Amino acid sequence: MSTTASFDCVLAGATVVTPRGAAVTDVGITQGRFAALGDLGGAKTAERIDAKGLHCLPGVIDSQCHFREPGLTHKEDLGSGSAGAAMGGVTTFFEMPNTKPNTVSAERLAKKLALAAEKSWVDFAFYIGGTKENAAQLGELEKLPGCAGIKVFLGSSTGTLLMDDVSALEIALTSGSRRMAFHSEDEARLKARQHLAEGKPVSFHPQWRDEETAVISTRRLLELARQAGRKIHVLHVTTAGEIALLAAARDFATFEVTPQHLTLAAPDCYERLGTLAQMNPPIRDARHRDALWKAVNDGLVDVLGSDHAPHTLEEKQQPYPKSPSGMPGVQTLLPLMLNHHAQGRLSLERLVDLTAHGAARVFGLQGKGGIVVGNDADVVLVDLKAERTITNGSMKTRCGWTPFDGMRVTGWPMATMLRGQWVMRDGALLGAPQGRAVSFLPST
Repeated sequence: MSTTASFDCVLAGATVVTPRGAAVTDVGITQGRFAALGDLGGAKTAERIDAKGLHCLPGVIDSQCHFREPGLTHKEDLGSGSAGAAMGGVTTFFEMPNTKPNTVSAERLAKKLALAAEKSWVDFAFYIGGTKENAAQLGELEKLPGCAGIKVFLGSSTGTLLMDDVSALEIALTSGSRRMAFHSEDEARLKARQHLAEGKPVSFHPQWRDEETAVISTRRLLELARQAGRKIHVLHVTTAGEIALLAAARDFATFEVTPQHLTLAAPDCYERLGTLAQMNPPIRDARHRDALWKAVNDGLVDVLGSDHAPHTLEEKQQPYPKSPSGMPGVQTLLPLMLNHHAQGRLSLERLVDLTAHGAARVFGLQGKGGIVVGNDADVVLVDLKAERTITNGSMKTRCGWTPFDGMRVTGWPMATMLRGQWVMRDGALLGAPQGRAVSFLPST
């Protein structure tokens, strides 16, 4: 690199993780984009950050968040949710459509985009929900600016979005070309077994929404998607049975797991946390958790998403099964996974692929997801040796709690940069919200 080169910022001496691997090098940033990687010691720069001893990772892309705005802002909104994202090293989020009203039209998407442009600390996109009513229009809706794609609930969860009619699903799968995202549980089996949960403790949750509920749904979905020639993405996979099915469908199907399904296990989590551990699909026993970890390290899992889905403590304290399913997680996604890395469960390169490279690849994000010259300069500086305790009080989420309260972890995000601007350093938000809608390649 020429000593006459000039940058807006140089991150000096960090171990930088790129798609080619990890190396100690400098990162030059100009006009919000990565401009150079290499020895930039002689370069002119407006700001030089000594990052020796730290690891420079691409900003996390959390492709499954529920930020509850509009309509449910007593437990989260785009400002509080995205603040937690910035604190946790997340620089882009995809938000889900089961708000109130549901995001099922161009008009409702536009309203969300306008709200986020005012309130979001990080960059964003929004899913449009697939319904029986809009199934034939999804091909046009998925093309709208700021749309992350189409999200379909095959089994009922939080809110009223549901597509449990096979004929409607077939129409949806043939309407459009972008990869579709699915919550995959069989609604008929859920309804048939719901009475079994009445009067039971929350530890019964993975028995009501059992492995077969997920496997039946995912098997049917894969068959229909293959017939339709449609690329799909299965969210929050939780069962050993689904992994075998998905492994045989790599040509058109990708899938996600969550940090909580990799960290918690039944029955212990329900004994310790009660309904705070309740989510859909459920936290299952160690056999399923072990199968998820094997899939992570076999390279089968494509992305990690937090499924950040906050509810107030008052709502969660309702007796099961009236208690709502979901837990916050956008701020703890990276700390949990850094701790798993510290404990030897996955390499740093695999962690980065799951939290950044994979989402950009699966969803076709433009200019995001990797420390590559020309991409947006989205960065999280982490200290792999820092020990911290996750606490309720440190969470930015409006619901004010985390299922990981009191957990000691090794590895911590020290600073978050969005398009060349610091939005978090040393545990504090900086500046003002500056998030923008992200762009996608067509037909990804």
